[in-house]
Amino acid sequence: MIVALYILIALIAVGSLLYLLHRRDIERNGDQDSAPQQPQPEEEECCGMHITCEKDSLLAAVSSEIVYYDDEELDIYRGKDPSTYTSEQTEQFRDVLLTLLPDDIAGWARSIQLRGIHLPPDVKDELIMIVAEERQRKNQHTSA
Repeated sequence: MIVALYILIALIAVGSLLYLLHRRDIERNGDQDSAPQQPQPEEEECCGMHITCEKDSLLAAVSSEIVYYDDEELDIYRGKDPSTYTSEQTEQFRDVLLTLLPDDIAGWARSIQLRGIHLPPDVKDELIMIVAEERQRKNQHTSA
């Protein structure tokens, strides 16, 4: 019982000492921990290695140059709500996507965005999956 009392007294003494030292540091340096912190600005570019940032940044325009990939017929969908696409219209987007060379897919996605065309949700998911697989394939080749 006496040992427990000694441990309790020691804990109180150490705690008090640490509290006093902390208060002294706050008085010397100012209270930096309790000052409201400014939110960190978000990074403009994504590393491209995570599926969440691929969704956010894949379609972000790196350059403002619009390049056509033999897909001028898709310009009729400029500004159209992607939830209103018919299955035939979705297939039209899918056909263009699946005929692209692997190195052209990311550029095509940027071109589509710059042209104000919204991809159908299914095609957008396929695009993200294809780009992720291509990036993974390239990373495996560079690390080998």
